[in-house]
Amino acid sequence: MPGHQRETSFRFLAQPTDVNFGGKVHGGMVMKWIDQAGYAAAVGWSGQYCVTVAVGGIQFVRPIVIGDLVTVRCKLIRTGRTSMHFGVDVFERDLKTQAETLATHCVITFVALDAPNGKPAPVPPWEPKTEEDRLLEAYAVRVTELTRQLEAEIERVREAIAPDDLDGKAV
Repeated sequence: MPGHQRETSFRFLAQPTDVNFGGKVHGGMVMKWIDQAGYAAAVGWSGQYCVTVAVGGIQFVRPIVIGDLVTVRCKLIRTGRTSMHFGVDVFERDLKTQAETLATHCVITFVALDAPNGKPAPVPPWEPKTEEDRLLEAYAVRVTELTRQLEAEIERVREAIAPDDLDGKAV
């Protein structure tokens, strides 16, 4: 039933196909795992098809290597009218030593879409009940604000630089 699944976890082994030329799992693969786990969490909460609209505050803290047990944990930390924000932690565990450490963290935002026409659809509201919940909700609000500020700054710079001034370089 939608509205009852606040947390989702994925668990699997890092494979040789997941690594870059340096032998570490590449960031794009970690972002794919975050998006997949976030999608499952968003559908689990809303009961509807959902799309990713933002990933904020992503931090690659520690590398993941082949054979590490990877756990991606998503926890709902804020809802809007049609949006859901999830705190995501990616952990890596060395199976030989059993040492588990945080590898990546971010906040990912999804919007639910209605089936007939693909327009944003309301999601079940979530209200913080504990002090930790209130801190996580405030964190989601702040990450969203910072993301909007960053987008505005990027747009400001792009508008200030005429296409002729770029000489084929991306900003």
